[in-house]
Amino acid sequence: MTDATTAGTPPGAPAPESERREALGRALRNPLVGPLAALIFAIVIFTLTTDTFATPGNASLILQQSIVIGTLALGQTLIILTAGIDLANGAIAVLGTIVMAKHVIDGGNPLVALLLGLTITVVLGTISGLLVTRLGLPPFIVTLGMLTVVFALARLYSESRSYPVTDPLLRVWGQGTNIGGVRITWGTLLLIVVFAVLWFALTRTAWGRHVYAVGNAPEAARLVGIKVNRTILSVYVAAGALYGLAAWQALGRIPNADPNAYQTANLDSITAVVIGGTSLFGGRGSAVGTLIGALIVGVLRSGLTQAGIDNLYQDLATGVLVIVAVSLDQASRRRAAR
Repeated sequence: MTDATTAGTPPGAPAPESERREALGRALRNPLVGPLAALIFAIVIFTLTTDTFATPGNASLILQQSIVIGTLALGQTLIILTAGIDLANGAIAVLGTIVMAKHVIDGGNPLVALLLGLTITVVLGTISGLLVTRLGLPPFIVTLGMLTVVFALARLYSESRSYPVTDPLLRVWGQGTNIGGVRITWGTLLLIVVFAVLWFALTRTAWGRHVYAVGNAPEAARLVGIKVNRTILSVYVAAGALYGLAAWQALGRIPNADPNAYQTANLDSITAVVIGGTSLFGGRGSAVGTLIGALIVGVLRSGLTQAGIDNLYQDLATGVLVIVAVSLDQASRRRAAR
């Protein structure tokens, strides 16, 4: 007869306490737990401290404000996963909006205008990728220079003017429907679709595995046959396409192409990515975390505004969150290296 202490847990019996603790520990070590807990905590705090936060109208506003930054942040996620960074994503999206709007104002076809805008953002992303992969320049320097160049191009091409957008095709993502009193725009649904596609690409394809491998250890990735430069270039091209979608969404959100718009979008997108758990050192992070991070940024800014907090203090709070998130990531990497 088998001894009861060695027979294991009978089928259907509760798991031993040690197994439950181990399962709980694994769940708590999930990198998404922290960002999700922070999002829930912020929602609860602002709901309790303000009378206007937990309303359908404010929920709609938070979702709409998170659309453009969320899409930019998904592109930023790809680049940061390869241990890079893109300081020019907001400026590239703004140039895309101006190209689209100005072409229609000048009598051009709206579809052609849309394709031109998407093309210019992909081309600019590709140029950044080529400078990083072919010349070996640091992504920070490349995208800092690209930020200055694209900002100047946007002002020159627009003649420092803003252009109203009335064409239905360019404004389509601002349309939507009401669900339970909350207005859901088509732009929100597009963000969800883009997120789902990116999540699948990163977690279920060889390309996604290559992106993580390159970000984690590029030399090791090269030794196992991964085309490191090709993977990095593909990331910048994909990010450029996402910036084009963000530009299209921006015209639906605010139907006006302004060269001075979204000046802090690069920092907001980096904030969303980092708060969402993606490591600035590359190789670790997820699209899910970025989506949560974008919502945290939206909730934080909305809640602090509802509480009457000055914008400068909002920026201060956001900056502190970024520093804390990066510090925790660095501490986690040091523990893993021991």
